[in-house]
Amino acid sequence: PSGVTLDSTGATITGALTMRPAFHANLSANQTVSDATDTKVQFDTEVLDTDGCYDNTTNYRFTPTTAGKYFVYSSLHCNAVAADNFLLGTTTIKKNGSNEIYQQLDQRTTANGYSSSVAAFGIVDMNGSSDYLESWGYIDSTGGTQRISGNGSAQYSLFGAYRIIGT
Repeated sequence: PSGVTLDSTGATITGALTMRPAFHANLSANQTVSDATDTKVQFDTEVLDTDGCYDNTTNYRFTPTTAGKYFVYSSLHCNAVAADNFLLGTTTIKKNGSNEIYQQLDQRTTANGYSSSVAAFGIVDMNGSSDYLESWGYIDSTGGTQRISGNGSAQYSLFGAYRIIGT
């Protein structure tokens, strides 16, 4: 049928009633990143991939095969490894290699920290053929090693998206 009747007033919804394609992936181990350098995060563990649109081994990107509006999200646990080294962390969701959604945590004018999670989320139009999404992280610290935290049993850093129905 072309729609589903919801109540006695005749209200209906038309179109596909699934939020597909959809994916959710996380980082299974720490990913070391260079200081103050934008780095693609290699989300390697798929929790959900309804249509096989997420590449968790090579490009670490979501290329949905259905056009529409997508809710996309990413949260990165930015870790400066040593106390008082963390200055700034960002999470950027890029569409076709260009910044689309950006969030930043800046502690440069306050007390420096050890680590922090930075989440970015929003709605993105996708063409269903060539558009793709990636999550990138950036950590600035006063020295030492920086990493995006990952873990095999808990989702410290994550990335996902799903098509919004009814749009």
